[in-house]
Amino acid sequence: MPTVADLLKPLADVDDRGVAADDGWSSWRDHIQSAADLAALLRSRLDPGRPPHVGVLLGNSPLFAALLAAAGLSGTVLVGLNPTRRGAALRRDAEHTDCQLILTEGDPAVYGPDFAPPGTPVLHVDSADFAGELGSFGGAPVTFADVTLDDLFMLIFTSGTSGEPKAVRCTHEKVSGPGVMLAERLGLTSSDVFYLSMPLFHSNAVMAGWAPALAAQGSIALRRKFSASGFLDDVRRFGATYANYVGKPMSYILATPEQPDDADNPLRIMYGNEAAPRDIGRFAQRFGVTVIDGFGSSEGGIAIARTPDAPAGSLGALPEGLDILDPDTGRPCPPGVAGELVNLHGTGQFRGYYQDPDADAQRMSGGIYHSGDLAYRDENGYVYFAGRLGDWMRVDGENLGTAPIERVLLRYPGVTEAAVYGVPADVGDRVMAALVLAPGADFDPAAFVRFLGEQTELGPKQWPSFVRVATELPRTATFKVIKRRLAADGLDCPDPVYEIRPGI
Repeated sequence: MPTVADLLKPLADVDDRGVAADDGWSSWRDHIQSAADLAALLRSRLDPGRPPHVGVLLGNSPLFAALLAAAGLSGTVLVGLNPTRRGAALRRDAEHTDCQLILTEGDPAVYGPDFAPPGTPVLHVDSADFAGELGSFGGAPVTFADVTLDDLFMLIFTSGTSGEPKAVRCTHEKVSGPGVMLAERLGLTSSDVFYLSMPLFHSNAVMAGWAPALAAQGSIALRRKFSASGFLDDVRRFGATYANYVGKPMSYILATPEQPDDADNPLRIMYGNEAAPRDIGRFAQRFGVTVIDGFGSSEGGIAIARTPDAPAGSLGALPEGLDILDPDTGRPCPPGVAGELVNLHGTGQFRGYYQDPDADAQRMSGGIYHSGDLAYRDENGYVYFAGRLGDWMRVDGENLGTAPIERVLLRYPGVTEAAVYGVPADVGDRVMAALVLAPGADFDPAAFVRFLGEQTELGPKQWPSFVRVATELPRTATFKVIKRRLAADGLDCPDPVYEIRPGI
């Protein structure tokens, strides 16, 4: 298995492919020279007696891509700081990961006062000072660090939807491995153009976008921030043949007005995870593209691949070594019963969290990898996502997952987004749903009750007791719904809330 440095080496002399963005194009040769200049600047700034960690607080840009390459060249470790975090929360992330310096852009005031740890330099990459400093290292030798597959390449924070984000240790193997696998599995070559609009501080963009481009020796097209309305124009303008996604982007693109020439585009493959099952076929048909939706997480301990014969809505067949266990008893769950997805063979690609032994121990309790994801299997061994372990609701003495309910609610006419969560009852929980409706759609409680009665997959305990009709759902920068915020609002929220009772 090659390291990230090994993937970069053959690109150092390439002039006919490279990295494109709104502000121009550079060949791989020039891009890697820029990476070498950045690596030299960083080395001059870093204390060799401390971890060589550099916080990156940037949008998708050629500079961010060059910093990734610089990490591969030099052994510097990038820390993907989340630009939606603010103040003390952002400072906590930088302190926890031992950032020696932070690179940012724009007005730093948006992050609040004291977002950087005391004594940590903040370099403003769009300033004249930074340009002058970087220019002083122009033409630095392009050298490749002697790194191993186990060496740390990047620290990537979890989404933090259920608590404080944890910094996942991403080694060279953890980054290059998916890149090589996807390039080989999907037949990606040097003629492909990889469109990256998912944030580069997150694992999806790095492992499912940037690394496959390196492995295939193709070109990269960067979008600073995802835009549903700009997606198809970008694909055509850049000649993109491959794009990656995580979460809701396909839903947002499908919500744009349909045009008769939507399928007239160069895109061949859309690869990612956590798409709404109903969107996969719709997207493939509308845009004439092959959509491949997998299942995994930043930690990398669980991976399930959807195959063409997998039933609609399933993640795919349960691979050997994975199982679904009852969280209380530790015993395998029978078909149709939700439990936690685990890896019985150990860590998979999980390489631990940075400076968090308690979280490591919890993740590997009993010598097996605990994903924290709920799932159930059918009689044929196909797996269905049922939510996060933290989303587990206890209704009338029965444990319920949220994802199966959400999949059904998305069928209700006019619903574009659905999130299900528990709100306190006298004993246990009551089911609540937050729905986002299409423009012009109205919510009719009586019609909703009739709809629920027609859904054979839903038992009475799975019916929402309350429906919040929201204009939008709180989300992370990677489009994950922050359910704890919805649950904290409960019934006392600014949106209309309807009580759902059979017979209304």
